[in-house]
Amino acid sequence: MASGAKSPDAFKTIGELSAELGVAQHILRYWETRFPQLKPMQRAGNRRYYRPADVELVRRIDRLLNREGYTVRGVQQLLKNGTAPEPTPAPVSPVAEPKPSLDVDRLVVLRDKLAAALNA
Repeated sequence: MASGAKSPDAFKTIGELSAELGVAQHILRYWETRFPQLKPMQRAGNRRYYRPADVELVRRIDRLLNREGYTVRGVQQLLKNGTAPEPTPAPVSPVAEPKPSLDVDRLVVLRDKLAAALNA
């Protein structure tokens, strides 16, 4: 870990979390009003500190809203029911040969018809 870098288990400020996720600070504060599960610690002057569990929850909310297209109400229901889908890693498939962009059988038939027409 580089000097000055935080441990992954360290608390994050709202500014750090905002910069990390690319989500505006006012959006993070709004999410706190909409999702009762999201309760960062607040110290003197209402300065927010997000624990690792809070950070994971914010990442999940961000993914559901901004990448998977859920509404705020939909995410509320998923989190309330405990059914929010976990992120799934992209499937790793073996290297496959590229599929031809044209149907080879159709091309063979056309070739044969052209050859027959030219020979007639």
